[in-house]
Amino acid sequence: MSYHLQGDYAQQDSANKSVTMTKAIKSAYTRANDDARDEEAYLRAIESRDSSFDGVFVFGVSTTGIYCRPSCPARRPHRGNIAFYATPEQAEHAGFRSCKRCKPRELGTGESQVEMVRRVCRMIEQNPEAGRTLEVLSRAAGISQFHLQRVFKRITGITPRQYAEAIRTGQFRDRVKSGSSIAGAMYGAGYGSSSRLYERASAELGMTPATYSRGGQGMKIEYTIVESRLGKLLVAATRKGLCAVSLGDTDKELESALAREYPAAAIEKNDDSLGAAVKVLLGHLEGVQPHLNLPLDVQATAFQRLVWEQLRRIPYGDTRSYADIAKSIGRPEAVRAVARAIASNRVALVVPCHRVIREDKSLGGYRWGVERKKALLKKEGATR
Repeated sequence: MSYHLQGDYAQQDSANKSVTMTKAIKSAYTRANDDARDEEAYLRAIESRDSSFDGVFVFGVSTTGIYCRPSCPARRPHRGNIAFYATPEQAEHAGFRSCKRCKPRELGTGESQVEMVRRVCRMIEQNPEAGRTLEVLSRAAGISQFHLQRVFKRITGITPRQYAEAIRTGQFRDRVKSGSSIAGAMYGAGYGSSSRLYERASAELGMTPATYSRGGQGMKIEYTIVESRLGKLLVAATRKGLCAVSLGDTDKELESALAREYPAAAIEKNDDSLGAAVKVLLGHLEGVQPHLNLPLDVQATAFQRLVWEQLRRIPYGDTRSYADIAKSIGRPEAVRAVARAIASNRVALVVPCHRVIREDKSLGGYRWGVERKKALLKKEGATR
């Protein structure tokens, strides 16, 4: 699947700033409307003692100083005395005590939401078509469609539908790589028609299915190699975005790796076309541009995409363990799979896999050399 993260190489002009501001206002307006809908839905859940909302939120009552789960059998409080919290921890931080009658800590925790999302993910993986219908998933999860959508996206970063599309595309790609025909892989992955597959191809594969099955034949990649504080830096891109950012000791080493990654693509060196992106990346290495927002065009499975999105959320100068990342995507048992997904990252720095270390604080591995990882973390820590 293609993993597109949009951004600008150059600084925005005043017109773009105006557009960005308009989008920000619309986004804030949308969030406000969503919050209002949440509150109304939560109030109805409390009034009807709807147990399907247990684990989605808890509510504190200002007159008693107690917080409860939505299905609590206690007398309903006045609306003006209610405050909503996502987890019991948040309610307790605000000064509320757990209700001894409904015991919200036994169910209404963030962990229960993670477990619910994990079950929904397993359903989608077994049947991606189910992910296209919120009604089926919400019924199985025991909560409303609206709240399944909100909780799922808050925990995973994507919607159930996006997760289902990613799973389906991953299945198609795996079947093609294992030797299946385009038609066989298409129907095996659940696409009902070629038009549906090609409709998703640009967004999910970064190239047409036929091109992908031929190892990127017909795909044009431009690259450049420059000196950096960590040795040679290769930056390569398609017309959609960066497809490789690598660190190494020699030009030959980096060029050979790029050729192996895209064996059938037309690869050309072009120092001019990637100048702006190189400038941003070199600035990042020097600590003057901590946040990278460059467009990407790389292949990723659904699982890799989830992992890489979590990596991009690690603050500059901070680190996380492999176990932390596994927990953050709702798969605490998948530490080894997380490590493999991190090791498969092909865009150094932009997807900051160097910020993941072992539980014992040792560095662990790094695709471009542990010494480079050590230097990156030292620089980021000092700059922060």
